[in-house]
Amino acid sequence: MTIRQLVKKATNKGNFTNLKGFISFSKEYLSYINDQLQAVIISQNENHYRFYQYDKSANFQITRPINSNLMYDTKEFAKISKEYVKILKNIKTINKKDPAIRDILNNATYTIQQSIGAALDGLPAGKANTARKLNGDLFEHFIRLIIQEIGIECKSGVVKVPVVVDNKPLFNMIYQHDLIIGEEDIKVIGSIKTSSKDRIDKIFIDKFLYNKLTEKETPHIAIFLNDVQRKNTKKENKYGINATFLPGHFKGYTVKLNPLDGVYYCDIRPNMITEYILKDHIKTFDNLLIEDIWKFV
Repeated sequence: MTIRQLVKKATNKGNFTNLKGFISFSKEYLSYINDQLQAVIISQNENHYRFYQYDKSANFQITRPINSNLMYDTKEFAKISKEYVKILKNIKTINKKDPAIRDILNNATYTIQQSIGAALDGLPAGKANTARKLNGDLFEHFIRLIIQEIGIECKSGVVKVPVVVDNKPLFNMIYQHDLIIGEEDIKVIGSIKTSSKDRIDKIFIDKFLYNKLTEKETPHIAIFLNDVQRKNTKKENKYGINATFLPGHFKGYTVKLNPLDGVYYCDIRPNMITEYILKDHIKTFDNLLIEDIWKFV
């Protein structure tokens, strides 16, 4: 397929109604970048990140940063994608200590979503907001499909929270959530975003307000793809990455407001693994699927 065909396919949500659609698109995209890119640009400050540059048919657009340590190539993904679905279907009986299984869950999820995001970067520059919105919507849908595949019913939607005074409900407050597990008795509320940029404050505050209003301790989790973006260095045609995560905000809200009940990344930043407070509250995505989600439900 050409990049124009891939972009057109990525903009049609009808191609992503199930996991098969997501995996199929990723295979097609990986096949395209295998030998049809104009160039692969290496990040100047973190060399394992790559930027794909498309040819003239996509106006030589340059993609978001891609973590080459996580992104599968065509041959790897052809094999891994089958194993990925098998692991999801049998998540309760897999070997939880096998690092290879954990890598597949995390890296295949990353590869599939970044295939979509990078393809959407082929849209004209004036449609960048459209690309971001589409990519975000598809990531939310993708994560819900994954959770359903492991055997847990979930949805997005509106939660009505009654405001009660003197034992009398006066009115409802309405909250829109990306992930809701449970019907009458809500087990988990989640935020699903491609990055925490401009969103981390709201997630913490949503938990505080929801639990204050309902007088419950409903778990709130956050699922992110990554927290890096492209930056242009002062030298022409030199590219690097910036981190978009705000550690000070995260620590402040965790300590002084309320901690979230789980924060998960496919592309986890180094400081999230080593830094005080962060390392105790942030994990890779595989941990949610293999262990943590079962504690909530």
